[in-house]
Amino acid sequence: MWIYEKKLQYPVKVSKCDPRMAKLLLEQYGGADGELAAALRYLNQRYTIPDKVIGLLTDIGTEEFAHLEMIATMVYKLTKDATVEQLKEAGLDAYYASHDRALFYSNAEGVPWTAAYIQAKGDPIADLYEDIAAEEKARATYQWLIDLTDDVDLQDGLKFLREREIVHSLRFREAVEILKADQSEKKVF
Repeated sequence: MWIYEKKLQYPVKVSKCDPRMAKLLLEQYGGADGELAAALRYLNQRYTIPDKVIGLLTDIGTEEFAHLEMIATMVYKLTKDATVEQLKEAGLDAYYASHDRALFYSNAEGVPWTAAYIQAKGDPIADLYEDIAAEEKARATYQWLIDLTDDVDLQDGLKFLREREIVHSLRFREAVEILKADQSEKKVF
């Protein structure tokens, strides 16, 4: 079904060890509005969405996994050279005690990812509006993460991700209009 190229969707660079920023990035890794929740939400909603837009949810859901991989790479690069003391100073001591440097799906506050983050109403319009909101919340979070770092290399990758959230939001808005137009068409049986 997929062809996997062993490269990231967009290059991830960081200019320094920064465990504090890694902790903040966990929000987009395992948070309610993060990449994992988005990928699973869209790939799950495909089953109750009309055929006219099913490909959109498949494409964006798959791309969200590529974004998850980018965030994981950022977190890894920001912490790989950190000392235990630096991890403690960044507030990652409890995380370290449980997971060492392994990635674990949690948000920036350490709350584990939960399936409760996944929304699926079964109504295509309601689900697409939920998806638009999810993309806009992710866009806002990426902007705030950009504001929280002075690492221009990291900012570059975060800006790429922020822009993809905007594109996804626009595509979901288009899908809403397609489905609304389809609903208003006269049907002859």
